[in-house]
Order: sequence, then structure tokens, then C-alpha cells
Amino acid sequence: MGDAGMPYFRGFIPIWEPSMSKIKFGTDGWRAIIAQEFTVDNVARVTVGLARWLKQHFPKDTAVVVGHDCRFAGELFAETTAKVLVSNGIKVHLAKGFVSTPMVSLGTLRVKASMGVIITASHNPPGYNGYKLKGSHGGPLIPEQVQEVEDLIPDVHGVDLANVDLAKARSAGLLADIALEDMYVQHVEQSFDLAAIRNSGLKLGYDAMYGAGQRVLPRVLPGTTLLHCDHNPGFHGQAPEPIHKNLLEFSELIKAKQLDCGLATDGDADRIGLYNGRGEFIDSHHIILLLIHYLVKYKQFTGKVVVATSTTPKVQRMCQHYGLEYQVTKIGFKWICGIMITDDVLLGGEESGGIAIKGHIPERDGIWMGLTIWEFMAKSGKSLDDLIQEVYAIVGPFSYDRDDLHITEELKQQVLKACEADAYKQFGAFLPVKRDTMDGYKFLFENEEWLMIRASGTEPVLRLYAGGATMERARDILNACRATIGA
Repeated sequence: MGDAGMPYFRGFIPIWEPSMSKIKFGTDGWRAIIAQEFTVDNVARVTVGLARWLKQHFPKDTAVVVGHDCRFAGELFAETTAKVLVSNGIKVHLAKGFVSTPMVSLGTLRVKASMGVIITASHNPPGYNGYKLKGSHGGPLIPEQVQEVEDLIPDVHGVDLANVDLAKARSAGLLADIALEDMYVQHVEQSFDLAAIRNSGLKLGYDAMYGAGQRVLPRVLPGTTLLHCDHNPGFHGQAPEPIHKNLLEFSELIKAKQLDCGLATDGDADRIGLYNGRGEFIDSHHIILLLIHYLVKYKQFTGKVVVATSTTPKVQRMCQHYGLEYQVTKIGFKWICGIMITDDVLLGGEESGGIAIKGHIPERDGIWMGLTIWEFMAKSGKSLDDLIQEVYAIVGPFSYDRDDLHITEELKQQVLKACEADAYKQFGAFLPVKRDTMDGYKFLFENEEWLMIRASGTEPVLRLYAGGATMERARDILNACRATIGA
């Protein structure tokens, strides 16, 4: 029968060799396409690895907070995670309905759980889902521990999922509901001067991008103009990444309604997008500088600033101005979080819109950052543009842009090999004065202008980042780079 292409039999029991792929956690969790690699069985495999790790490190009183965002089948994958954990005798606090990543991180800290799991693919296109691990500190699990969990993932999960009775687990005290959104909203109400924002006369807008933050702003600031704050697991076909090309409708709404500021967040609400009153996108480099300026000058906060290597050198200039310690990490918020849980950190941030600040959890949170900016505007009585001018008075004006190149794998590898060999000595008229290879390849030019080339850790993309004195200069740098690398 084997010669005819049929399965071999041993005593009438068919034997198939399962082709199990290696599951790897990237820059921020494991992500894969739903029904291809992201399946119930693979989610169960990851959770078995997690259960093994938890039993090694938390032999007693182990508990995990589990939630899912708005993506397709999130509830199914969250319940699969819960089934594997309770079948291993591990208590699960299961969120009811969709929740954001910061809600799971906050809940993990608040209930003193050993771990948090959020089923999300963050800003990735609608066909993806993912699995993020959150440590007991209320932020991303540190990289060494993520690797330990990954190494414990089996080829076959071996759990009879169909016969794990969650109702029985609930009655046995192994499963409990947790109202993470209520917990988060209460934390917001205790931490911000919401009355100052409400009474400021500011006209504010929020685009949830159909993501998991969609119910928060209507609860805490009911007067906010809302966009895409309804449940659409396909995100209307748009990747829920808060960058300008994905937010054109929001930009037009801000102009049409003459709003003073617009906030956008991604699929799991941990990344921020921001707009001024003219419907112009404000990048994360500017947001990071605004936050440092507000926290130090206006709120008298102190602490170290930790940013990913893809961030503008202007942050270092701001830190020098305020006498703050400055540290650079690899890309991926887990690296920043590792420092936030051991050191006195004022702000940790990335170019991609993931920012955390003192007074909250060591976790990216787009809504939290947006409310901080709105509080700054309300209490200062100044527009966002006026506040940016305050920043420019310290660090000088600058612009930033990024190109995501969807090129062949062959060309991508060719470019990366050339970068590694230090083959690019100039990009058009731009001559590097320094080259940084911490994570990707960053070329620093005169006058704090810069270029970075890096392959995405979560998508099949080559990213080009550039900062210039003006937007025209930033575009010139990107265009010179594309001409140089042949893309």
C-alpha cells in the first residue's frame, strides 16, 4: 500500500508523520497567517511550551491572564490557550470579549499572575494572528525567557482539547473571568486629569482602526469624535498600523471637523498615531520628544530615557538638555522593557509608535500616550504645533519618513549582505560619518541627519528609515538609498 501512495498500517491504525514547523517568536511574539500556520493545534503547542516553562519557574500558585483582541477567531484561540493551561493545573483569568495588549499587561501585574497571554497580531494585515507573552511585571516577557519558552514547544501538543471542559474548570476554581477593560479604564481615570481635558474646549478625534481600544475613549472622554470604533475582524481589509498611508480617512475627518488633535491606535492598541489640527501626521520621534519635554519640564519627572536604535538622534540632544541618562537598545520593545523593570526609566520608546512612560506599566500603550499629549495640550493651553515648536527650540527642527520595500527575497538578502560588508560608502550626495550595526544598519550623516536599513522582524519587508532637517531632505536621503541599493 505504501508503494501506491497510501498510508502504512500497523494493525489497522493509520500512521502519518506529522510535518510540524518550528514555531519562532520574532521581534514581538509569534505571528502567522490564520489557518496556515496559526491554527488551534499550533496555538496548543505554544501553550504546552508555556505550561512547561511555568511549571519549572512557578511550581506553586501559578496563574495566567489570557485575552484576545478583535481579530478573526480570537476567542477560539484564547479558549484553546485556556484549555491547555487548565489541563496542566494552571489557573487562568480569562478576559471576557476583546481587550488590548496594555489591558492584559496591566491585569497580569494587578492580579499578580505569573504570565499574561494576548492573542493578537498587533498591526499586521487582517489575515494574521499572533501570540504575545507578558511577564509578571506587566510588560513583554524578557527575551531570554521568551527563548526558553520557545525551546520547550513540542512538535505535537498531545492535549485532548475536545474533552477539556472549561465549565468544569470554572467550578473547580481553575478558570475565572476578569474584567480587564474596566480595570484599565479605572486606572486611566485615576491617573489623568480628565476634567482638564474635557473642560479645555479641545476638539479631539480618535481612530481605533477597528482595534481593541475602541471602547475606551468613548468611556473616558465621551465628547471625542470617533472613527472605526466598531467590531470588524477584517479591519475593512486594511492592516491596522497607525501610519499616515493607512489613516487618510482620519486625516480628512480632522480637517473637515476642524479638530485640534487626532489619536489613532493599532489593532491591539499598544501603538500610537497622532495628527495635528491640520490633519498632518506627527511621527513617533516627535511624540517621544514631546513626552520627555512634558514629563520633565512640566511634571518634574526624572529618569533614564531608553530608545530603540531606529529613533532620531534628536532624543539624545533632548536628554543632554535636561541632564537625563540616555540608552539605546535593539528594535523590539522587549529589550526596552528589560531595562524598565530594573532601572529608573522615564520613557522607553520606538520609532514604530510603541512608547511607555513612568507612572504606568513597562508596556507600550497608544491610548495612554495619546491621553498624556492631550493632557499636555489642555494644561498648557497650547496647540500641538505650539508644543512642537517648544521641542524645536531645544533640539532644532527635523523631519522623518520611512519606506517599506516589498522586494524579492533575493534583492533583500543582497542588500543586507552589502550592508554587512560595509559596501555602501555613500548614498548619492550623503556621506556617512558613522555606521551603527546594533540592529540593522544605521548611517549617520552631518547635522544629525541619518538613514537606517533593516529587515522587518515580523513581515517580509525591507525598511528604510531617514531623518533630515526638512521633509525634502528626508525624502532625498530615502531616494538616494533606493537608487544605491537598486530598489
